[in-house]
Amino acid sequence: MSRTDDVVNGIKRMILSGELHPGERLPVEKELAETLGVSRGSLREGVRALSILGVLNTRQGDGTYVTALDLSRLLAPMGFVVDLQGEGQARHVHAIRRLLECEAARLAAPLITDDALDEAAKLLDEARTILDTQPDEHERIIEIDIAFHRIIAEHTGNPVLAGMIEALASRTVRERLWRSLRQESADRRTHEEHMAILRALRAHDSDVARIRMANHLLGVEESLPDAVDDDAPLVDSSPEASD
Repeated sequence: MSRTDDVVNGIKRMILSGELHPGERLPVEKELAETLGVSRGSLREGVRALSILGVLNTRQGDGTYVTALDLSRLLAPMGFVVDLQGEGQARHVHAIRRLLECEAARLAAPLITDDALDEAAKLLDEARTILDTQPDEHERIIEIDIAFHRIIAEHTGNPVLAGMIEALASRTVRERLWRSLRQESADRRTHEEHMAILRALRAHDSDVARIRMANHLLGVEESLPDAVDDDAPLVDSSPEASD
């Protein structure tokens, strides 16, 4: 391992052992470098790496702190990796997203609050207005789509699942998928699918919510360009596959 790896692993051990806590300031550079047995240059490289990963946050003139270790922030680099895979991986990415979001709908159905349902309904009402008056306003439609799916993920009771969905549904990934849905009436069809998901969530019906989500995401998936060999599906595409 490199000396930078020593720093990364050393600080990780300090966090896992409770020597460092979320929100806590790291020891001064000289002291920490001696504790880890590395040079200050290696320490700075390791700190930079952990900052990129969302583990540390350096505040100018105030030192370096452990972040809140929020799962969404820690999983964000996964979305960056997905973005780098390019168009040819769109179906692969979407197949995983579908599995995660179908499970999210199933888990959220009995847990989602009335306030969250009202928030989701307000978003879909706005989408309906845009489709009726400004059908070319795709930018806002995409934002509403992301927000609608985020509400569901946030009410699964599983922050790791929510974080993974957020990472996979990063803006560039979602826009890439939506570009393939630009055929006539696609936005309206997607809106109706969202409404069906919302009705299932209001009924707190886990099975129907899962099936409605599967139907919605399969429609998106089937619209993606055939950039890979689909003779053998990556996963069973039937709604029952997410049981």
